[in-house]
Amino acid sequence: MGAMGEERGAQAARARARAVLRVRGRAWAVALLPAAVAVVLLAGGAAGRLAGPAWDAARWAVSGAAAVVLLGAAAVGAVVARARPALTPTVEIAESSAPDLYGMVRDLAARLTVPAPSAIALTPDCDSWLEDRTHRAHRLPGRGPHAAPDAAPVLVIGSPFLWWMRVGELRAVLAPVVAGTGPSAHPDIAAARRFVRGLDAAVALPGRPGLGAVRRLGARPVAAVARTLLRAVGEHAAEMERGVAAAASERARAVDYGLRIVAQEQVGLAYAGWDRLLTRVALPAWRMGRWPSRLDAGVVSTLTELSRRDRLAEGFASRLGERPACDLLEEPGLVDEATSLLAARIFHGGPAEPGPGWAPVDWQRYPEEVVDRKWRTEAARLHRVLDRLGARTGPQGPTLTRVLEHFSTAEDGERVAAALVAELSREERAPGRAAPDGAPGSGTGPLVPTAAFEPAAGPLPPAGTPPHGSAPYGSAPSSAAAPGTDSSGTAPSRTPPSGAAPAGPPVRGADDLPLLPLQPPRSGRELLADHVLAAVCCAAVDTAGAAPGLDWLDGPVLLVGGDGAGDAGGRRRADVGPPVLALIEDADPEPLRDWLTSVGARPEKPVRLV
Repeated sequence: MGAMGEERGAQAARARARAVLRVRGRAWAVALLPAAVAVVLLAGGAAGRLAGPAWDAARWAVSGAAAVVLLGAAAVGAVVARARPALTPTVEIAESSAPDLYGMVRDLAARLTVPAPSAIALTPDCDSWLEDRTHRAHRLPGRGPHAAPDAAPVLVIGSPFLWWMRVGELRAVLAPVVAGTGPSAHPDIAAARRFVRGLDAAVALPGRPGLGAVRRLGARPVAAVARTLLRAVGEHAAEMERGVAAAASERARAVDYGLRIVAQEQVGLAYAGWDRLLTRVALPAWRMGRWPSRLDAGVVSTLTELSRRDRLAEGFASRLGERPACDLLEEPGLVDEATSLLAARIFHGGPAEPGPGWAPVDWQRYPEEVVDRKWRTEAARLHRVLDRLGARTGPQGPTLTRVLEHFSTAEDGERVAAALVAELSREERAPGRAAPDGAPGSGTGPLVPTAAFEPAAGPLPPAGTPPHGSAPYGSAPSSAAAPGTDSSGTAPSRTPPSGAAPAGPPVRGADDLPLLPLQPPRSGRELLADHVLAAVCCAAVDTAGAAPGLDWLDGPVLLVGGDGAGDAGGRRRADVGPPVLALIEDADPEPLRDWLTSVGARPEKPVRLV
């Protein structure tokens, strides 16, 4: 039954591929039709059968139209053939840096009797697929077997899978993906895919940045023709891919099918943890000009925390005693850092390289370098805005009492919110500011290849600093500080030696970033609530002994009841949101005053600001 299903899927895919190619053939036939008519008219005139002024005029008109149509068809064909298809930004994994991973994939391909992928790359996403990189624009000389024009597709693996999944689970999840290299090798399917990718690239050509005005003007009619052809082949291409997927799925049933059912649960769980980690934990750091350098290791902590809170996730943490799939990498720390930087570029548009305003941060330093700095920066911005609006200033300097009195007496929340938006815009435009809080990073150019594990042709700029003495990967950190600390519990140095360029795996992808912004820009009311909340947290830290903290599921939190700043043993206080909203929306300061009294904070005392 499995063989029959696989054959049916393959036959359906080949039939649809031929249908795509027939559309291409018909398009060429339509383009050649005026030329054929012109040849008939010219031949008739030469033979003396189609003589007369009317036939002469028809010959000139049809010949001119045929020349124009042929030139246009040649231009469209050249653009479709040469247009650069979209390339997923990934971190390339050299075989020397992951021999066990390559060995597992090749063994999987041998068991499935399909060609092995030509290379492996990682992407900061919870998905895996095959990507054809045989286009001349994507081939890099000296980059290995996938640089050949007839190379097998590249296997792209979601990096969170390597850290959360066990080796057997990863093999089971990759089996249907690797099985897709078999249908991909069929000439009709490969030709149809190249044609569709070329059409897609031609449609996007007029919007490509850096294109001159003349070329952009010429690209628009080409894109219109390509869009018409793309609509004509769209249904056939979609059904072709469904057939390929069905054939690959049937072929993969013979390999770890039972384990794959269990592993699919881990795929959904990893996706939930990755989304939570990016939106609640990584995004605040990116807004502060910091990028967590151990995002993949943080997934393990996030999902372990989820297993403690959610009874539906019970038992998943017990898997951590098995061998994690990231053990298949020789240097998991370098790979984690490279994918973390790439995630910041894709989802936030951060710069391609670390710098003074775009620095990596370890989980141990996250509360101090991100949470505390975020609160104090936002509180300082709020006080600057109040100064510009003429709010009354106390003799002791910036205090929370000033904020309470202003919003309880002056109903100008909208005006303050608009002023905060304007202040953020000024900071974003200010020179030397890489990524002010609330604004995307300044680097929005193309991804640049980085120094590889293996020697490559020509110098390549760096992507990040290598870790030193990082904690074991794939195991759940015992605290928020674990995934970036050495055996002594101290954060490793992130500063490379003078003149030394930090090395990392190469990054591929030339599209403008961010590709997938995590959240839309915050509204003025949301910014106002965040800034008032930051002022409250600063007062609690400075006058009540509270501390900034990191919650793996909710991001920055306020810890109350510890032994002082930096103490992670305090009790989380997440009930400050409603009193803050009551202050800015209803001009009612009493709920917030009661909350401050309950934690022992003194709003009349000045706070430290950035």
